[in-house]
Amino acid sequence: MCQLLGMNCNTPTDIMFSFTGFATRAEEHKDGFGVAFFEDRGVRCFVDSQSARHSPVAQMVKDYPIRSDNVIAHIRKATQGRVALENCHPFVRELWGRYWVFAHNGDLKGFAPRLHGAFRPVGDTDSEHAFCWLLQEMNKAHASVPSLAELTATLAELVPKVAAHGSFNFMLSNGQALWAHCSTHLYHVVRQHPFRSARLQDEDLSVDFAQLTTPRDRVAIVVTEPLTADEPWTAFAPGELKVFAGGAPLR
Repeated sequence: MCQLLGMNCNTPTDIMFSFTGFATRAEEHKDGFGVAFFEDRGVRCFVDSQSARHSPVAQMVKDYPIRSDNVIAHIRKATQGRVALENCHPFVRELWGRYWVFAHNGDLKGFAPRLHGAFRPVGDTDSEHAFCWLLQEMNKAHASVPSLAELTATLAELVPKVAAHGSFNFMLSNGQALWAHCSTHLYHVVRQHPFRSARLQDEDLSVDFAQLTTPRDRVAIVVTEPLTADEPWTAFAPGELKVFAGGAPLR
């Protein structure tokens, strides 16, 4: 299976600590990687069909001073679709005058709904097909950007129709919020005052967040498997859809 990483914050935040631990897992998941992060209404997306452990693009990302409210990253272990640039997540599309970013972990069998002209996959993955279908159906349901509550309700109706075809762990963001759905494995943690140190599970690296933050900061991290060994990660329930805004899950 692929690996997912998402971050949602109440202020632009550096993701390099989490991305460093996340990229370590590309030793096993070596069929490509990508990271997309929002800067105001714009989005930067870097993808490569090489492993994040060896890709010069991954090194460039590590050297880039990423500070963002919303980030989605993905390392790929191919199940459907060849190893190619066009099949690397995250995928980016425009809807209602905003960019949308999507990444998927799982395997969907027999999911091939009809797609209209506005949203069509470029590659040949089940993931991109599902993303295009979600955007298409969201567009049918709302004439313009709905509230977070309305959009979450729409996604809660749509997602089970996709998940019925297999494993559908995904992350979705429009730069205002981060939606995450769990079929099998997904965890989240909220970092807020009083901040403390954390140590990566896959790398010999630790950081004292108290030295890098203010008491007002709040950061939610969502990931396939916990990145740190000493933080209170919370598991999603199978079939659970969560939305994060301002660095915290919304109820």
